[in-house]
Amino acid sequence: MALDPELHRQRRIQREQRRKARRQKMLIRLAIAAAFLVVCGILIAIFALRDQDPAPSETTAPTTETTPTTPKTVIHLAAAGDLNVTDAVVAAGGTEQDYTNAFLDVAHLFAGADAAFLNFEGNLCDAPYGDTRSAPQNLAKALKNAGVDFLQLANSYAINFGMSGLSTTIDRVRSAGMEPLGAYADQAAYEKEKGYTIRDIQGVKVCFVAFTKGLDGLALPAGNENCVNILYADYSTTYQEINKEKISAVLKAAEKENPDITIALLHWGSEYNDTVSASQEEVRDLLLQNGVDAIIGTHSHFLQKMEFNKEAGTFVAYSLGDFFGDATTGGTAYSVILDLEITKDNTTGETKITGYTYTPIFTVAEKDKPLRVVRIPEAILAYEAYYIDRVSEASYNAMKNAMQRIPARINGD
Repeated sequence: MALDPELHRQRRIQREQRRKARRQKMLIRLAIAAAFLVVCGILIAIFALRDQDPAPSETTAPTTETTPTTPKTVIHLAAAGDLNVTDAVVAAGGTEQDYTNAFLDVAHLFAGADAAFLNFEGNLCDAPYGDTRSAPQNLAKALKNAGVDFLQLANSYAINFGMSGLSTTIDRVRSAGMEPLGAYADQAAYEKEKGYTIRDIQGVKVCFVAFTKGLDGLALPAGNENCVNILYADYSTTYQEINKEKISAVLKAAEKENPDITIALLHWGSEYNDTVSASQEEVRDLLLQNGVDAIIGTHSHFLQKMEFNKEAGTFVAYSLGDFFGDATTGGTAYSVILDLEITKDNTTGETKITGYTYTPIFTVAEKDKPLRVVRIPEAILAYEAYYIDRVSEASYNAMKNAMQRIPARINGD
């Protein structure tokens, strides 16, 4: 059921090889297309000179032109929900703070994608670790080794250790080889990065924006008001006044760079609640009307409904639930890792969401054992086949129930 570390390393190498192969194929296709156009131009010129006549006949037949096949680029983004920094989550690494086994069974889902991201609800500061919301650097390294490329930092605990803690967390995310989203060390960093992140992913220009509804009752200090992207102007009180000016400013700035696709990561809604509020729907509409193609939500800790408009090429996941947490509250042990398909027509430039799939996952929390994330279908099969490292009967039964609940939640039932 779990991936061997060596096999995981080989799959990461294979992913890089596939990426290089795709790039080489694209270059070959473009070279062939260019050569074809040059040959056509030469032939047209030759025929034009050969057939040139001072008194052309009115019955000359028109020439017929052919258009080369339109090349397309397809990429896949992997998205997971909240990673909640708590005592149990930190303890999963043991005394050596080695979190490899915690993510081993799902690592290939991240590593096999062209880019992967999740919401890191905590900080990478110093000890004490755990419920303080500070995590050791090895946790970030394990996520990178599992194939995660971006961490959303615009969330409830962004400034739990003040601005210095935010700056330290950003530095440590980058030193682990990942990119932070939605949070900035200071005002100068915000002005430089403009509230968004753009990366070329296999020839597709992807823009990431990340916002949080609030900061767990805290407020950004004067002079640093833009250091975390926030959805509400009244974020430290009632979350009623949507900060349309801020949201629009970030999206308009990003639009000027002509991204192919824009992905919004939103830490929104209410904790332990299935309801999508009217305020969320208003935010959703505002983003979709201003160039956002996909919304990936977190914060509720519950898996919530998804909406895919195939014709428009837009997608909304209101909450992906908890990727990795204590799993002590009912409904938080299971969630999904999303695979979002994006297709770019390299001739017209049209790029949109063309499909999605998901893998059901479960955080196994058993007595005297560290937490770990597993794929539910594979874990069920392993239990029924009496594998040595199978889950407990209680976890097995919970997973069987989760396999019924996950489609219902995604469909909004």
